[in-house]
Amino acid sequence: MISAKNLYKRQTTLKELGDKGQQRLQKASVTIVGCGGLGSVAAVYLAGSGIGNIHLVDFDTVDVSNLHRQVFYKTEDIGKSKAEVLSNYIQSISPLVTVTFSNEMVSKDNVKLLISSADVILDCTDDLPTKYLLNDTCVLEDKVLVYGSLYKFDGYVATFNYLNENGDRTANLRDAFPEIPTTSIPNCSELGTLNSIVGIIGLMQANEVLKIITELGKPIINELLIYNSLDNSQYRMKLKPKNIATKQKISLDFEKESYKNTIPETPEELIISQTDFKELLSENRDAIKIVSVLDDEPEVPFKIDENVPFYDIDVWLEGVQDISKKYIMVCNRGNTSMMATLLFKEKYPETNVLSLEGGVLRF
Repeated sequence: MISAKNLYKRQTTLKELGDKGQQRLQKASVTIVGCGGLGSVAAVYLAGSGIGNIHLVDFDTVDVSNLHRQVFYKTEDIGKSKAEVLSNYIQSISPLVTVTFSNEMVSKDNVKLLISSADVILDCTDDLPTKYLLNDTCVLEDKVLVYGSLYKFDGYVATFNYLNENGDRTANLRDAFPEIPTTSIPNCSELGTLNSIVGIIGLMQANEVLKIITELGKPIINELLIYNSLDNSQYRMKLKPKNIATKQKISLDFEKESYKNTIPETPEELIISQTDFKELLSENRDAIKIVSVLDDEPEVPFKIDENVPFYDIDVWLEGVQDISKKYIMVCNRGNTSMMATLLFKEKYPETNVLSLEGGVLRF
């Protein structure tokens, strides 16, 4: 039988940690929202360190395009629940850890329940409204949030809402960026990402949790660490907490915000519904040209005519010659394809170009 003494021996040998620090880890409870690149790395290393209770939250399933950076999933896991697969993996390497999971999307209705039992919450999502939802809920519920995000070759890490010795809470996401952006920002599925930066930032998040629970070192508080993987540079953006004033405002924001992605303001005539799109596929496929603006061709039950990563859309638009067909722009959720449609329409006003409402995930 595996004992904690043997399993965590290399860790407890550190005199700064010892048995006392290990006991703190084993009593701790952590909720990880998002089991993709950041979340899977953070979860596995926190489990390996002996965090007693880990709860995983993710509604998504494993896709072949995940495997290059979400390295704890295998080819035979494709199509399976990420949270469930990751839970089983953790249990196989860390039998002393209690791991549970929820196969659901975080929303305003369930977020408080999902994080209620955690000492620390990890934001490992790639969706801006969800990041603000987690941030605001943690502020209102007096929870510590370890934030992580990616943008191409850059990674961002911070510990938000940490309790100081004087009883105040440190800065949170709204102290850095007060309002949720009104336009969609493409995530890694649309812009691409290097797999190594994903692992680095996920490990940094795990490291923050270990420091918080064991009270060793200093968490990244009242600042946002920005790491560039191309030159290994680090920049720390200083943040000033507003504390009570912020909490009062966030309480009002929470009541009025939907925390859902907003599609850019666009005339309805530039949107094609799922129903109309399916009719075109079955009745007049030759008259349309389907263009994906993802970084890889999505695995969907219809043919993609061209694949143009969003970061190449300007170059691609310069070379468009055949504008007689009806163009249908598609992406995962319909946000990036909408931006591409607007750019297309601006470049060629007479072209018949539409964005697939809801994206391929709703097909």
